[in-house]
Amino acid sequence: MTEADFLNRTRTFYDAIAEDYAALFQDELAERPVERAMLSVFAELVEGDGPVADLGCGPGRTTARLASMGLSVFGVDLSESMLAIARRENPELRFERGSMLELDLPDGALAGALSFYSSIHTPVERLPDLFAEFHRVLAPGAPLLVAFQAGDEHRHHDRPFGHPVSLTFRRRRPEHIAELLTAAGLALLSRTVREPDPALDETSPQAFLIARKPA
Repeated sequence: MTEADFLNRTRTFYDAIAEDYAALFQDELAERPVERAMLSVFAELVEGDGPVADLGCGPGRTTARLASMGLSVFGVDLSESMLAIARRENPELRFERGSMLELDLPDGALAGALSFYSSIHTPVERLPDLFAEFHRVLAPGAPLLVAFQAGDEHRHHDRPFGHPVSLTFRRRRPEHIAELLTAAGLALLSRTVREPDPALDETSPQAFLIARKPA
């Protein structure tokens, strides 16, 4: 699969399901205290008042959460339909269309960045390029938070909410992601894995890795 293929497939999938997805996960963070805690830790690590990017922001709920913590945060996403929801719900925040693999940002522009369950559609062979791009746009000392489902077996979603689209959600081993982050020149600060919550219909552990670009 070429880069254009997987990016187009991901964009088409989320454009189709955006409104249903946003309605289903309206209060997602309210039921996830560990996720809220990880976002708080990330916010504490951001130094200064420089820009922070929520990469793969979807409908902008995580972006808004970080803004409420005082960060100067903006969102980036492939899906224009997701961005429309984010702008509608958060008219005071900035949201841009773009690819995480080729960010329209200068080197060292960001005081922090997070990829909150947004790297899960990137083919494994492109992850080194993805993390190299994250390293490029981070300022020295800036933190990065990467969240994803942990495991080996991928999950394929076909016709979600009845829409004629499909997409594979890739699970990763935390130790593998840690190795790739280190290889990209980022220093790992923490590794957190929580068990799946049956009340949330989860079938895999959830992983949160925080790294920093060396000063």
